[in-house]
Amino acid sequence: MSKAVLQSIQTILSTIPALRYVDEDWGQLDDYSPNPPTQFPLVLIDIGNLQFSDIGKDRTATPQNRQMATGTIVLSIANLKLTNTSARAPQPQKDKAWSIWDIVESVHGKLHGVAVGGSAGAMMRTNMRKVKRDDGIQEYEVTYTIGMTNV
Repeated sequence: MSKAVLQSIQTILSTIPALRYVDEDWGQLDDYSPNPPTQFPLVLIDIGNLQFSDIGKDRTATPQNRQMATGTIVLSIANLKLTNTSARAPQPQKDKAWSIWDIVESVHGKLHGVAVGGSAGAMMRTNMRKVKRDDGIQEYEVTYTIGMTNV
């Protein structure tokens, strides 16, 4: 089930033209500075946590004990920010430097309220935080809550 959810999110986000890399998060932005094995801008997808509860048995399924899962999907949205957005910077430079916000909105527009596969319910955004970095990569983690049944 988790694999199907991750693959579905990847397929959905791959339709955003501005993104050059969409993959499962296996640590691409960790400890690879200054050359992470990615292209920018990017979205990395991971399961933050899932909590399971029992909902009964289905003797025709394997395993027979059925569960419901609720948890989080964490998206790391990142871009190289090599120019500033100061008031006196040329407008094309500022537009490029602000582009991560367009990507954050595009990702949200594609995923918020969307059921992403199988018995998964709709993804609902619940949190966003800036990741402090010292390598010129501008990164935000956006968390969505998701529920799945009969897993």
